[in-house]
Amino acid sequence: MEIRETHRNKYTISTDKKKLDLLSIHKFLANETDWAKGIPIETLKTSIENSLNFGIYYERKQIGFARIISDFSTIAYLGDVYILEEYRGKGLSKWLMSEIMEHPNLQGLRRWILLTDTAEWLYKKFGFKKIPKPELYMEKHNPAVYSSHKTNEVK
Repeated sequence: MEIRETHRNKYTISTDKKKLDLLSIHKFLANETDWAKGIPIETLKTSIENSLNFGIYYERKQIGFARIISDFSTIAYLGDVYILEEYRGKGLSKWLMSEIMEHPNLQGLRRWILLTDTAEWLYKKFGFKKIPKPELYMEKHNPAVYSSHKTNEVK
């Protein structure tokens, strides 16, 4: 898949996996989120290898991230979206979401999936809405999966 990059002033969004700061991403996800608390770094590496990743950078410092799991023809799952706290309030999350939603390999999909309890206002701007028939939705969820592994957390 072709690498895409866009720039605004000193900020860059890139899909280049080689630019990702794995330790920075791991530190945030493993320590600052409820959804990936304690994620082992090896699990994170595998998830990144098997996803379309969007890194957001200030100069060369990784300040945000999002990834897409998709078959690139019918469905996409948006996950692990974040902007570091000190960079929030600058429109970066809207820009990141625009880049994701405009990516040429993610057009014409029948369904997008997102699980979130934060920033609902942001995702609504991009067409996401509550599940209209939650009774049709099923999941197998193990919220303790990472607590059974040694996490090698970055402090």
